[in-house]
Amino acid sequence: MLAFSGTFPGTELAMRGFDPYLVAIGRAAVVALVAGICLVAAGAPLLPPRAHLRSYAVVGLGVVFGFPLFSGLALDAGASVSHAAVVIGLLPAATAVCAVLRAGERPRPLFWVACAAGAVSVTVFTLSRGGGRPSLADLLLLAALLCAAAGYTEGGRLARHTPGWRVISYALVLAAPVTVPVTVVLAVVTPSHPTAGSVAGFAYVALVSMFLGFIPWYAGLAAGGIARAGQTQLVQPLLSLLWAWLLLGERLEAATIAGALAVLLCVATTQRTRA
Repeated sequence: MLAFSGTFPGTELAMRGFDPYLVAIGRAAVVALVAGICLVAAGAPLLPPRAHLRSYAVVGLGVVFGFPLFSGLALDAGASVSHAAVVIGLLPAATAVCAVLRAGERPRPLFWVACAAGAVSVTVFTLSRGGGRPSLADLLLLAALLCAAAGYTEGGRLARHTPGWRVISYALVLAAPVTVPVTVVLAVVTPSHPTAGSVAGFAYVALVSMFLGFIPWYAGLAAGGIARAGQTQLVQPLLSLLWAWLLLGERLEAATIAGALAVLLCVATTQRTRA
């Protein structure tokens, strides 16, 4: 949770020097080499069992491609880090819903009431900030949220029988035939103006957000249950707001803080009533 809370600020910093598509795809290409080295050093095969390829494809589409791409494009489309943090605050609830669908859990009715209240809170927040209608950035953030929820859930299921670091490593290695050549092309055809801040932001989202953060995250999802372990994400939006203020100088408005707290309350309720 602490590692992921810096993803939006890191992405924003990286995009100040690099193309949004390069930041989204390039982070996976860079860290795929690290993942491959780790697998070889541990004596593990470079590819997962064929029987699990479909699950790893879901992980890859969700957290290797989907979330980085859609969230980066949302920031590029005008969403502030603070705004994005509030909308993505529904991610724990979305992950819990995916866990229900995939794991066959049967939450109490209050679980669904709280999920609906959280969705209403985010809808009211986005409409109030967008002149009565959702913006393109909001729709992109919604797509990012759904991608992350699917990737988290499937990765958590895989981590029940495979160490978490291998789950994310396999997903990155499987995606490398796409991410590496696309990154090379983007590096050639897109303008870049690297600065110390943009390089640091890119390094963070590649090494921490795309790899290191997933090692304890998937292990925790497997050990504590996908829905229950999602509770650790409850303070992630608030931490992202803090980093946006400290690192990017974003102004924290009362409506943004209120929206984050409303989502926090709703998601906390879903976690307490999940079973």
